Amino acid sequence: MEPAATTLLVVDDEVDMRLLVRSVMALAGDGFAIVAEAADGIEAIERWRGLGGPPVPDVIILDNRMPNRSGLEVAEDILQERPDQRIVLFSAFLDDRVRAKAREVGIAACLTKEDVAELPELLARLRA
Repeated sequence: MEPAATTLLVVDDEVDMRLLVRSVMALAGDGFAIVAEAADGIEAIERWRGLGGPPVPDVIILDNRMPNRSGLEVAEDILQERPDQRIVLFSAFLDDRVRAKAREVGIAACLTKEDVAELPELLARLRA
C-alpha cells in the first residue's frame, strides 16, 4: 500500500509565489497534496481551522511578511492550539533575528524563497 500524500497549506500574500510553490510540488511527484491556500495571516488561520485539524494539513508553508498578521504571529497562534503542527517559515527575509524567533515559537524549519527548489526535499525530511 502506498503511503498517503503529505498534505500542505500554502500561505503567501503573493499569488505568483503560491503558484510557484504549487508548480514545484507538482514536479516533486505524488507524495504531496496542496489542500488549501491563503493570502494573509487571518485567512491562514481560518483555512487551517476549516481543514478540521489532524491529520490535515501535515505541514503549513508560511510566508512571514504578509498583510494583517506576520507568519511568526500566525505560527505562534497555531502552535499554541496544536503544538505538533509542522510549519515551514518560507520567506525572502530570513535574518538571524527571524530564525531565532522561529525556533523560539516552535517552527519546524525555515527556508528562503530563493531556495524554493529545495522545498520538496525539506518536506520529505519533515515527513520522515
